[in-house]
Amino acid sequence: MAAARAIWSGSISFGLVNIPVKMHTAVREDRISFHMLHDQDKVRLQRKMVCPEDGKEVHPEHTVKGYEIAKGQYVIVQQEELQGCAPEKTRSIEITDFVELAQIDPIYFDRAYYLTPAEHAAKPYRLLLEAMQRSGRVGIARIVMHDREYLAALRTKGDALCLSTMHFGNEIVPVDQLGDLPTAKVSDKELKAADQLIESLLTDFDPGKYHDEYKDCVMHMIEKKANGEQIVIEQATHPRIAGKAPDLMAALQASLAKAKGAAKAAGTAKINGDANGHGRSHRNGSAAVASNGHSHARRKKSA
Repeated sequence: MAAARAIWSGSISFGLVNIPVKMHTAVREDRISFHMLHDQDKVRLQRKMVCPEDGKEVHPEHTVKGYEIAKGQYVIVQQEELQGCAPEKTRSIEITDFVELAQIDPIYFDRAYYLTPAEHAAKPYRLLLEAMQRSGRVGIARIVMHDREYLAALRTKGDALCLSTMHFGNEIVPVDQLGDLPTAKVSDKELKAADQLIESLLTDFDPGKYHDEYKDCVMHMIEKKANGEQIVIEQATHPRIAGKAPDLMAALQASLAKAKGAAKAAGTAKINGDANGHGRSHRNGSAAVASNGHSHARRKKSA
C-alpha cells in the first residue's frame, strides 16, 4: 500500500531541539453525501448569491466581509485588514507544556493527525517519542495552519506521534450554564440495580463492533436502485410520545434481566458450538477408523 500523502510539513519545536515532520490525516470520515439535482431533467444544480434587495445575482468580486454587531448592523472588514491580524506562518509546532492526558477532558479534542519524521529526522523524532512514552505525558502546543492558530495536544500512538487540534477554553460551554440538570433523589435500591446493569454490560472496547447502520442501509438501497431493483419502502415506526415517566426500578430490573438473558444465550451458543465441533471431530475420526478398517479387511481378503 502506498504511503499516505502529507497534507502539511513543518517542525516540532522542543526546547532547543527542532524536529522536521510531515502531517498526515488520521481520520477519514466515511459519510454519504448527495448532490442537489433538478427534478425535471436530473441536472446538478448550482448555488448562486443573490441580493434580496433587488433580486439580482452578485458575483464574488462584488462581495465584502461584514461582522454583525447588532441586528442588521455590520462592520465592514477588508481582506488586508484581516491579513494584518493573521498569525505568523512559522510552520512550527511549538510545545509549551507537558501535562497528563487524564487532565484533558475529551470535550476539548477536535481533529487528529499523524506526524511522521521528515528526511534525516528519524533520530530526534524517536528521541521525543520514547521520552514522551517514558514520561506518560502529553505535549501542549500551538500550530498555525491555513491562516489560523490552533491549540494542540501531542501524544504517542504506538511508534508514531499523534497531534490533536483542540478547542480553546472560551469555546467550551460550561455545564453550569445548562440550567435544567436533574436534582431528583435516587434510592439505594435503584442505584444498586443501576450498578448491576452497568456491570452486566462491561466489556473491552472494540471499534470494529460498531457500525453506522443508517449509512449501511442507505448504501444498500442505492446499490439496489443502481442495479435496477425495485425498492420497497417499509412503514416507519412512529416515535414513542413522551408521557408519564415509567417506573424507574421496574425498567432497571427489566433491563438487567434482558442483559443477563443475552449473556446466557451467548454462552449457550458458544458451548453448543464447541460441542458440535468436538462431535464432528469425533464422528469424522470414527468414520476414518471404520474406513481404514474396511480397507484393511479388503486388502487381507484379497491377499
